[in-house]
Amino acid sequence: MSNLKILITGANGQLGNEFRSLATRYHNDSFIFLSRQELSIDDAGNVQQVLRQHNPDWVVNCAAYTAVDKAETEKEQAMAINAEGAGILASVCTELGAKFIHISTDYVFDGSSADPYNEDAATSPINTYGHTKLRGEQLVLQNNPDAIIIRTSWVYSYFGNNFVKTMMRLMKERESINVVSDQVGSPTYAADLASAIMHIIHSPNAKKASGIFHYSNEGRISWYEFAQAIKELIGSNCCVNPIPSSQYPTPARRPQYSLLDKSRIRGAFDLEIPDWRKSLEICIVRLKTTAS
Repeated sequence: MSNLKILITGANGQLGNEFRSLATRYHNDSFIFLSRQELSIDDAGNVQQVLRQHNPDWVVNCAAYTAVDKAETEKEQAMAINAEGAGILASVCTELGAKFIHISTDYVFDGSSADPYNEDAATSPINTYGHTKLRGEQLVLQNNPDAIIIRTSWVYSYFGNNFVKTMMRLMKERESINVVSDQVGSPTYAADLASAIMHIIHSPNAKKASGIFHYSNEGRISWYEFAQAIKELIGSNCCVNPIPSSQYPTPARRPQYSLLDKSRIRGAFDLEIPDWRKSLEICIVRLKTTAS
């Protein structure tokens, strides 16, 4: 197989760091990891200069403004990165003939469904973050019809700040915590998503594939059930109380239902998707090994 040059933006985020961990397994490929300091994706001149310099075969855009609540007051910043930046990257990839993969989110949906969302379901974001990510999808496909967009949900990782690490910390510090029980979805272990993307890049259909795909771990749980599983796996005595979203108000509204239908990505790339519980166990073992 020919050696591939793969450029990863947002290299210091959860997904970017999981790609760093994974890269050692792909000896025939070369990776370029760029943080926000090294590549401002919302700066067209910078993007053009850096991508021309590296001339990658693939660009995976892990860069994003992900502070969902802060986005309500930092709308311009969120739009610059999540929408305009994604569009710029897509456009430059078209010019250079690089295949582009962009990461999006379940937050493009309003959460009113009772069935898992497929890629053709109507989008209707209920917060600013969701609006900026949807606009990003639109600009990516407008500027690069051959691009692949992967929507994902409830991302956590060994790296960065996320729900799993927050729960582990709170369960050590407190006797009881409250977690919302009326928001349903499936978590995504960022290491699994990185592996899935590398599987796609090396699949026979990779160059021909385009459009939107959904990816998360298998299963259906609430945030409360997620917290309960974390509690069991770390052997905590902390009491986890289920509460409705109404008792935990946040600046940005969250979708009540975020389950994604993954039939398309499984079928297109012959992809096996791990169960959420198994992946959570793997991540917690990694975190506990580091902590001990």
